[in-house]
Amino acid sequence: MKKLSVFIAILCTSIFLLLGCSNQSNETTASGEENSGDLKVHVVLKTLSHPYWKSVEAGAKKAAEDLGVSVEVNGPPSEGDIIEQVNMMDNAISQGTDALVVSPSQPSTVSNVFDLAKSKDIPVLLVDTDADWKDKVSFIGTDNYTAGLEGGEYLASQLKKGDKVALVEGAKGNLATDERIRGAKEALEKAGMKIVAQQPADSDKFKAAGVIDAVLQNHRDLAGVFAANDDMAIGVLSTTNQLKLDIPIVGINGGDEATKLINEGKLAASVAQSPYDIGYMGVENAVKAIKGEKVENRIPTPIKVVTKENAEEHLKEIQ
Repeated sequence: MKKLSVFIAILCTSIFLLLGCSNQSNETTASGEENSGDLKVHVVLKTLSHPYWKSVEAGAKKAAEDLGVSVEVNGPPSEGDIIEQVNMMDNAISQGTDALVVSPSQPSTVSNVFDLAKSKDIPVLLVDTDADWKDKVSFIGTDNYTAGLEGGEYLASQLKKGDKVALVEGAKGNLATDERIRGAKEALEKAGMKIVAQQPADSDKFKAAGVIDAVLQNHRDLAGVFAANDDMAIGVLSTTNQLKLDIPIVGINGGDEATKLINEGKLAASVAQSPYDIGYMGVENAVKAIKGEKVENRIPTPIKVVTKENAEEHLKEIQ
């Protein structure tokens, strides 16, 4: 009887130890899942001085909060600071990061730094602007050619065949703005518009004001302007206002300031992107890539043409 009691005691102790080990194993697994906070994602944008990129940054930081990862967002003072942007990517790799999310200002300059990331097994995802680099995990963003096409079609709808139009480009070599101009130009020429000027303004409001002022010196009968982003469209508007010239101006981004001007009837339209979603999805898919999960090679984000008819509704959405 005594032997039986000892056996039962030993058996209970063994069961208790096994349960304890099992619980400890579960706790370790749970702890491992919570350690997503150890993951670090670096996001390098074209700049952080523009509301559009601030919205991308906000989306990236919200994803960091939701997913429990560390995210650092950087960008140079302006989209024209191409070398500084490349240096930021290089620094992120040197400091140590688990993934790199980038919107390259000039895609032709980034291959070497992307190759360096690849050599260190750091996944690279592109947002907003694509680059011809075969080892990227994914491109997440707007189809810029389609955005330009839709903007050009809307501008053409406000004009008549044979009217003179100017195109205001971004920085030379900026693939996103180049593609927007290509789409707009195709739509405008197809509609029978006469493109009398195509000048870069580096995505800068003040440069765009100067560019269109120079164009108007030679073409006082200019009938419309397409600008490759909202800042440049607003710069164009400042010049036409000074000259008391009322012509349709179309931009791209659908940001707060431009949408208010559209609602007031001062800008004709803007092709709205989804910058917040671009930032959020960039980090979200970077985390998937780090964990070895499947990520689609191209992930499109929605666009829409914001006009006087839907500007108030769009403003509520973005605010």
